[in-house]
Parts: sequence; C-alpha cells; structure tokens
Amino acid sequence: MNAAELINFGSEKLKKQNILSYHIDSEILLSTALGKSRETILVNLNRKIDSEKIIKFKKLINRRACNEPIAYILSEKEFWSKKFVVNSSTLIPRPETEMMVEKLIEIYKRKNISILDIGTGSGCILISILCELKKSSGIGVDISKKALKIAKKNSKLHKINHSVKFIHRSFDDIFNNKFDLIVSNPPYIAERDMSRLDDDIKKHEPFIALNGGVDGLDVIKKVIYKAKDILKINGTLALEIGNGQYKKVSKILNNNNFRIKTKIKDYKDNIRSVISTFLK
Repeated sequence: MNAAELINFGSEKLKKQNILSYHIDSEILLSTALGKSRETILVNLNRKIDSEKIIKFKKLINRRACNEPIAYILSEKEFWSKKFVVNSSTLIPRPETEMMVEKLIEIYKRKNISILDIGTGSGCILISILCELKKSSGIGVDISKKALKIAKKNSKLHKINHSVKFIHRSFDDIFNNKFDLIVSNPPYIAERDMSRLDDDIKKHEPFIALNGGVDGLDVIKKVIYKAKDILKINGTLALEIGNGQYKKVSKILNNNNFRIKTKIKDYKDNIRSVISTFLK
C-alpha cells in the first residue's frame, strides 16, 4: 500500500467510529508511524510503505478508533508553543488554559514572584509561566504521583527544574507558605454532566481531574478557602472554571474577600477563567 491508500484506510475506519477529525488524525498517525512530517508524506502520497510500518500504523489507528485521544497516542501535546509530555494520568492541555497563562505573564512580566499551582497535572501552566518569568519560582502540588512524574519530566524538558518543585501533597496540607500567585485548573465538571462528556474525555482522561462534585464547585470552593491562608495580602488567585459557573464562583470569591480583576473568555465568548486579588 502507498501513503494515500493508508491515509484513506485510516480515515474510513475512524469515520465509521464517528471520529470527527478522522482525516487529519489518519495523516498524523501515519506521520508518527513513519517518523516523517505530514508535509513530507503529503508530497509523496504514491510512495510505497513497507509492511512493518503498515502494521505500526494500523495499531495506532485501532487505538484512535477506541477514542483514545491523539495526544495520549503521541504522548505529547503543544501548549504555549511548547511540547509537553502527557499521558492518561494527566489532563490534556487546552487552548482556554493558554489564555489564562497569557494574562498572568502579562501581569507579572519582569517581576520576581512565588507561585503555587494546585492540581498541577502535567505542569503545563506553571512551567509555561516560569519559562517567561525567569526570576520567579514555583511549587506544583498534586495528589497523583503518576501525574507528578510527568510534570517533573516536563520541567527537565524545558530546562526550568532549578526554579520549580513538584510535591505529592494535597493543597489542604500546605502551611507556613505565603505566595504571590496561586493558579489552578481544578476539577469543575458537575457529576450529572460527567456521563455526557465526549468519549475521548470520559473514557481516557483522569476522572479525579474532571469530577467537581455535585455542582462542579466542590474543589473550586476548597481552593478559594485555602487561598485565603496562603496568599500574601494583595496576592492573586487565578482559577479556570467551567462554562456557566462565573456567577456562582464570583459570589464565593466576593464573600471571601477576593476582588475580581479580570474575566477571561474562551473562543465562544464564555467566561472560563477568573483572576482575583485577595484583600485582607
């Protein structure tokens, strides 16, 4: 079989499984199997592929046909123009999170701050910020040892392991520290909505990093309550939240002496991140 035939084979199989991005996914997976760029493959569609590579490609297609996300199959995802190692122990970084990172970097550019990342996962938020804020340092905490292994790999990959620590600990157990910035992308999916998630997410991404309890606000509330104890006066709390949660989250923040400074909307004009200042 040649490259064109393999791409069509993969596309058809994925299409039958209702994978919406069936064609581009087939191209990406052939690129992975051959160890060549998509561009190289697309200008050499008539090139014959040896049987060993065909077997490898079909195995990758079978994984995608079971709704395994491309990022997990490739073991990487681009975020903030950098490649991050990911696996099924970590959430897959998403564009709306980049928007929060962009705003925080703008706020703290050229400043020396201490950062706490609650539920750090792959470490993509904290590492991206520290790559830009060269004078700053940070701590990432997570209750998943497997996620922290990935975060440590990413800190070494991006050469900032000197300015960051990753700790296996619940944020409830952090004492005697005061931070300039606390950032978190906590679980915020309501239990009733978990079953409605796409199969890519529901079947493969870590349940513990998605499930936000009955109303989706369980962990968000805990982060806000804890932040009062470990933020410096006029320190910043940056939270990613679920679509439609802004009114409830803003009320909780206001009731706990936080003043909202910035609301960040996603590409569909939904408020998806809130940056607030802690007032004594």
